[in-house]
Amino acid sequence: MKVKEFKTLDEQVEILKKKGLVINDIDKVKGLLLRENYFFISGYRHLFLKSKKTNEFVSGTTFEELYAVFQFDRNFRNILFKNFLIVENNLKSIISYTLSRKYGIREKDYLKASNFSQDIKKLRQVSDVLNKMRRQIKLNGRQHSATLHYLSNYGYVPLWILVKLLSFGMINELYSILKPEDKLTIAEYYNLDVETLGIYIALLSNYRNLCAHEDIVYDHRTQKEISDTKYHRMLDIPMTNDEYIYGKNDIYAVVIVLKFMLGDNDFRDFVNEVSYELNLLDGRVEVIPQEKILDKMGFPDNWEEIAEL
Repeated sequence: MKVKEFKTLDEQVEILKKKGLVINDIDKVKGLLLRENYFFISGYRHLFLKSKKTNEFVSGTTFEELYAVFQFDRNFRNILFKNFLIVENNLKSIISYTLSRKYGIREKDYLKASNFSQDIKKLRQVSDVLNKMRRQIKLNGRQHSATLHYLSNYGYVPLWILVKLLSFGMINELYSILKPEDKLTIAEYYNLDVETLGIYIALLSNYRNLCAHEDIVYDHRTQKEISDTKYHRMLDIPMTNDEYIYGKNDIYAVVIVLKFMLGDNDFRDFVNEVSYELNLLDGRVEVIPQEKILDKMGFPDNWEEIAEL
């Protein structure tokens, strides 16, 4: 098994220079490598390589251009994360309202296993998810002002308060164990079918985790694809072998999902913010055309038009 050796900042700079990266200010680059981490910055090098089979940078590529993509992805992550939180809050509110109205506001009522899927294949999952939710009340209920208020004054935590303790991943699990009719009620708020909403929630949960852990997001691809939507057709997204080449399992698929799950104003603000960051990046990167960056992201050239559809 190969062993990775520690590299000093000077050695890291030399590695980049040997690969053809132009470094104009060594001290500045060393400072950025120390602060930001060589591994994370170099993770964006693939956009600038001559080919997939080489580690050599396109002639003339500067460290500033490499770092510009790193900064773009950070800002892009922050924009995504902010909007994921909006969707998460909306979804939690809709789910808690739907279940509370139907099953009651005390946890002994709304956390009954009989309120959830009775599919024999999901019984264990139902038990696991409900136990996780009860554990959240037990472990964190007195550490948050809202839950503490209800426990101290009423002796229980209503679901619309409990959901504040649940991660997006837990909300994804919770949706998956709901009864079909409850899923339908929730999906109708978004004008989606039950299965599609489930896929969208899972997709956003995956990307939310990437954002929370500051992983590379702009060119991430997921294993699952979203189904074709009216927006694929309306934007006339290119196809290969009768399959859309953008907006299926890439970051543009997330844009399409947000189109369905954000309010119109929030979505328009989201598109404007991303557009601003892309324009900023275009002004900082010369050796790579923006079309290549958009393709790497899975964005069609007319990606912004979705805001007006």
